[in-house]
Amino acid sequence: MYAWLQNRTFLRLLLIINFLGAIYGYIWYIPQLEITKPVFWLFVPDSPTAVLFFFFVIAAFLAKKHWPLMEALAFVSLMKYGLWAVGMNIFLMIDTQTLIWTGVMLMISHGFMAIQAMVYAPFYRFRIGHFMIAAVWVLHNDVIDYLFGQMPIYMGLERFLPYIGYATFWLTIFVLTYVYQKSLKENHFKLELFQD
Repeated sequence: MYAWLQNRTFLRLLLIINFLGAIYGYIWYIPQLEITKPVFWLFVPDSPTAVLFFFFVIAAFLAKKHWPLMEALAFVSLMKYGLWAVGMNIFLMIDTQTLIWTGVMLMISHGFMAIQAMVYAPFYRFRIGHFMIAAVWVLHNDVIDYLFGQMPIYMGLERFLPYIGYATFWLTIFVLTYVYQKSLKENHFKLELFQD
């Protein structure tokens, strides 16, 4: 069942897709970064950074290694920001009562972020310390986004900021609970790289 996830050709393709996705994501955030104080730059492009974490995970897999801290950061971040973006774009289209094709594209791409994090969960090898660092990372990002006003700009949804912040906090708790269960409680598979 998991053989195709360990195929070198598939992993190389995933590596390229995530690399290009991270670059595109950082470019997407340039307008917001231009109006953001440099002290917050690291915490603004959440999704591209999550994708970059996973790029490093796949690169390690291809080298027949594990990078536990990157695995924890990738799993937590991809799940959190993937699901967040899907929810925000649905909310945006409901609020505007308009089908926004950019929003549909973002929902698909961010949905795949969460999916790829989940399907590789049986192969991760991080421990509680790595998980705690990832938890602090996403919770700290919530503080920066909703107490310091650095959340992604979403065409008018800023007026719902307290509600979005509240929902995001509970999304973070849900994701951390899910990741803890999947990666620290359940059995894992050994990564076996299959040839092309």
